[in-house]
Amino acid sequence: MINPRFVYLAVVLSIVGAWGYVRDTLRGATSPNRVTWSLWGVEGVLSFVLEVQQHIGLASLMTLMLGLVPCVVVLSSFRHPLGVWKIGGFDAVCGVISVAGLLFWASINQPTVALISFVAADQVAALPTIRKSWIAPTTESSRVFFMVSLNCAITLFTLKTFTTAGVLFPGCILVADLILGLLIVSNAGPRFRGEYMSSSASLTA
Repeated sequence: MINPRFVYLAVVLSIVGAWGYVRDTLRGATSPNRVTWSLWGVEGVLSFVLEVQQHIGLASLMTLMLGLVPCVVVLSSFRHPLGVWKIGGFDAVCGVISVAGLLFWASINQPTVALISFVAADQVAALPTIRKSWIAPTTESSRVFFMVSLNCAITLFTLKTFTTAGVLFPGCILVADLILGLLIVSNAGPRFRGEYMSSSASLTA
């Protein structure tokens, strides 16, 4: 365990990563998927409230950032005509499933089952952006996802005791955002489809 005050460093890193993503969105260089980011905002704020009620401590500040940053991203996406990804059927289905998970979370009285359904809803909300990062990684910015992964790791290490309530949400976000960052920087989708090699060959021809 590290000093709980390290969570303040995690918050600063979160702001730095968010600023880069918001800046790229305002410029039209990044096109966030509003389904993912809207649900992330709602789920982050709800999780923060849950953690405050369960007396998680300073680590809950990082969870608050996980809710506030997506809200800012969604708002910034309305400021540029290219600042949004077109919503398709897959995105809509993921959004409906995620909302259903949140409704189940709100209605069940078993804390562990409710928490699992909440985290599952959050992960389903990430699927549209994971798919987008596979299909069109150039429309995303990787830094924010790597920053969030680092922030979640710092937050986990500040916990005095590892409980399901304290670990599950930031732990799953750490994994999901690390996957997103790696998909973007590696251009894994285009490489797999042969598009990367084709574009490289055309540049050298």
